[in-house]
Amino acid sequence: MSLLESIQGATNAALPLPWLATAGQPSAEMFTAAKASGVTAVIDLRDPMEPRSFDEAATLAELGIEYVNIPVNSGALSTELLERILAAVRAHADTPTILHCASANRVGGALIPYFIIDKGMDEQAAIDAAMAVGLRSAELMEWGLAYARAHG
Repeated sequence: MSLLESIQGATNAALPLPWLATAGQPSAEMFTAAKASGVTAVIDLRDPMEPRSFDEAATLAELGIEYVNIPVNSGALSTELLERILAAVRAHADTPTILHCASANRVGGALIPYFIIDKGMDEQAAIDAAMAVGLRSAELMEWGLAYARAHG
C-alpha cells in the first residue's frame, strides 16, 4: 500500500511531495495503514481541544509513529509558529510523513513557504500546490506568503 493509499478517504488526501502525505483528520485505521506503508511521523496542526473520535497521540504511540503537535489557530498566526512547522517538516524530509489538520486548509497555508523556499516554486505555483492540498483561507495564504517573502 502506498503512502497516499493509506489515507484515502480522509478529506483532501494528497501527496504534494513523494515523502509527504497531507490531509484533513485521518482515522485511527488510516494511521494503522500508514504505519504499514512506512510512515514514521505525523505532524498535527490541530489544537488538542478540537474534537476527535479517538486519542491520536495514544494511537500513534502504540503504533510507534512519532507524533508532533503544533496547533494552528486563526487569529494567532505568527512567524514563530510557522518556523516551528517548517522545522518539523524539514526534520522529516524524505521520510514518509503525514501532515494534517481538520480539513488540510491550515496544512496548505503552512506549506506555501516550504514550497517557495525549500522547493524553489514561484508564488503562483506554491499557491496552486497549497490549494491542491486543501488551502481555502485567504488569511492562511497571506500568512504563508508573507513568511516566504520575508525569508525566501
